[in-house]
Amino acid sequence: MRLDGKVAIVTGGGAGFGEGICRRFAAEGARVIVNDVNEQDGRRVADAIGEAGGEARFVYADVSRDADTGRLVAEAVDRHGRLDIMVNNAGVPQRGQPMENVTEDEFDRIFAVNVKALFWSAKHTVPLMRQAGGGCIIHTASTAALSPRPGLVWYNGSKGAVNTITQSMAIELAPDRIRVNAVCPVAGETRMLAEFLGGRVTPEMHARFMSTVPLGRLSQPADVANAVLFLASDDAEFLTGVCLPVDGGRTI
Repeated sequence: MRLDGKVAIVTGGGAGFGEGICRRFAAEGARVIVNDVNEQDGRRVADAIGEAGGEARFVYADVSRDADTGRLVAEAVDRHGRLDIMVNNAGVPQRGQPMENVTEDEFDRIFAVNVKALFWSAKHTVPLMRQAGGGCIIHTASTAALSPRPGLVWYNGSKGAVNTITQSMAIELAPDRIRVNAVCPVAGETRMLAEFLGGRVTPEMHARFMSTVPLGRLSQPADVANAVLFLASDDAEFLTGVCLPVDGGRTI
């Protein structure tokens, strides 16, 4: 198994891409800390992994907060003695609309979860990984960082920051053997899709969006999970600073 015995935290692990990553990691032998602000979803995923024979534990934490992130990391280390992989997947969308219609509170929440959470994560994980002689950090960015679409200005900007932070961390942490990469998924069949499309998804809207993806469909959690698994595995030991599109050709 590609992650046998490794300890991984996956933020936003209670649904969508995060759930897919948690399940794939556990199937590959990782001991997974499932993090989410939705306790019901997070416990559901952790329980399902356990029932399938894997090892997982749910830990509630709001990763936009310093103390919560510190406690999340501490619980992983207290339980397993180390942390090998940190997947910063938690994110919030922007409802598709003109940029001037977004409120300050909405803007602050987007940047708190999509960007500031990476600051808190680095603060608490980098010293541990440096002391351990290496580690792997993976961020969930978006095709919005590579090919921005109108109506999502502030979300686009937050994910652009994720890619720049990924590459900046990669070059700074390379001497410590800490690899930092990102995945950039196209919109997926998840709960966020309706927000991106203005609050609802009609069959016509769904078909129109799919027509922009050369491979003819939106992303699935398994697509993202497989990409993240590769970046977390020893197969990618010479990859750092990569912002990998998982997009069916959308950004070509």
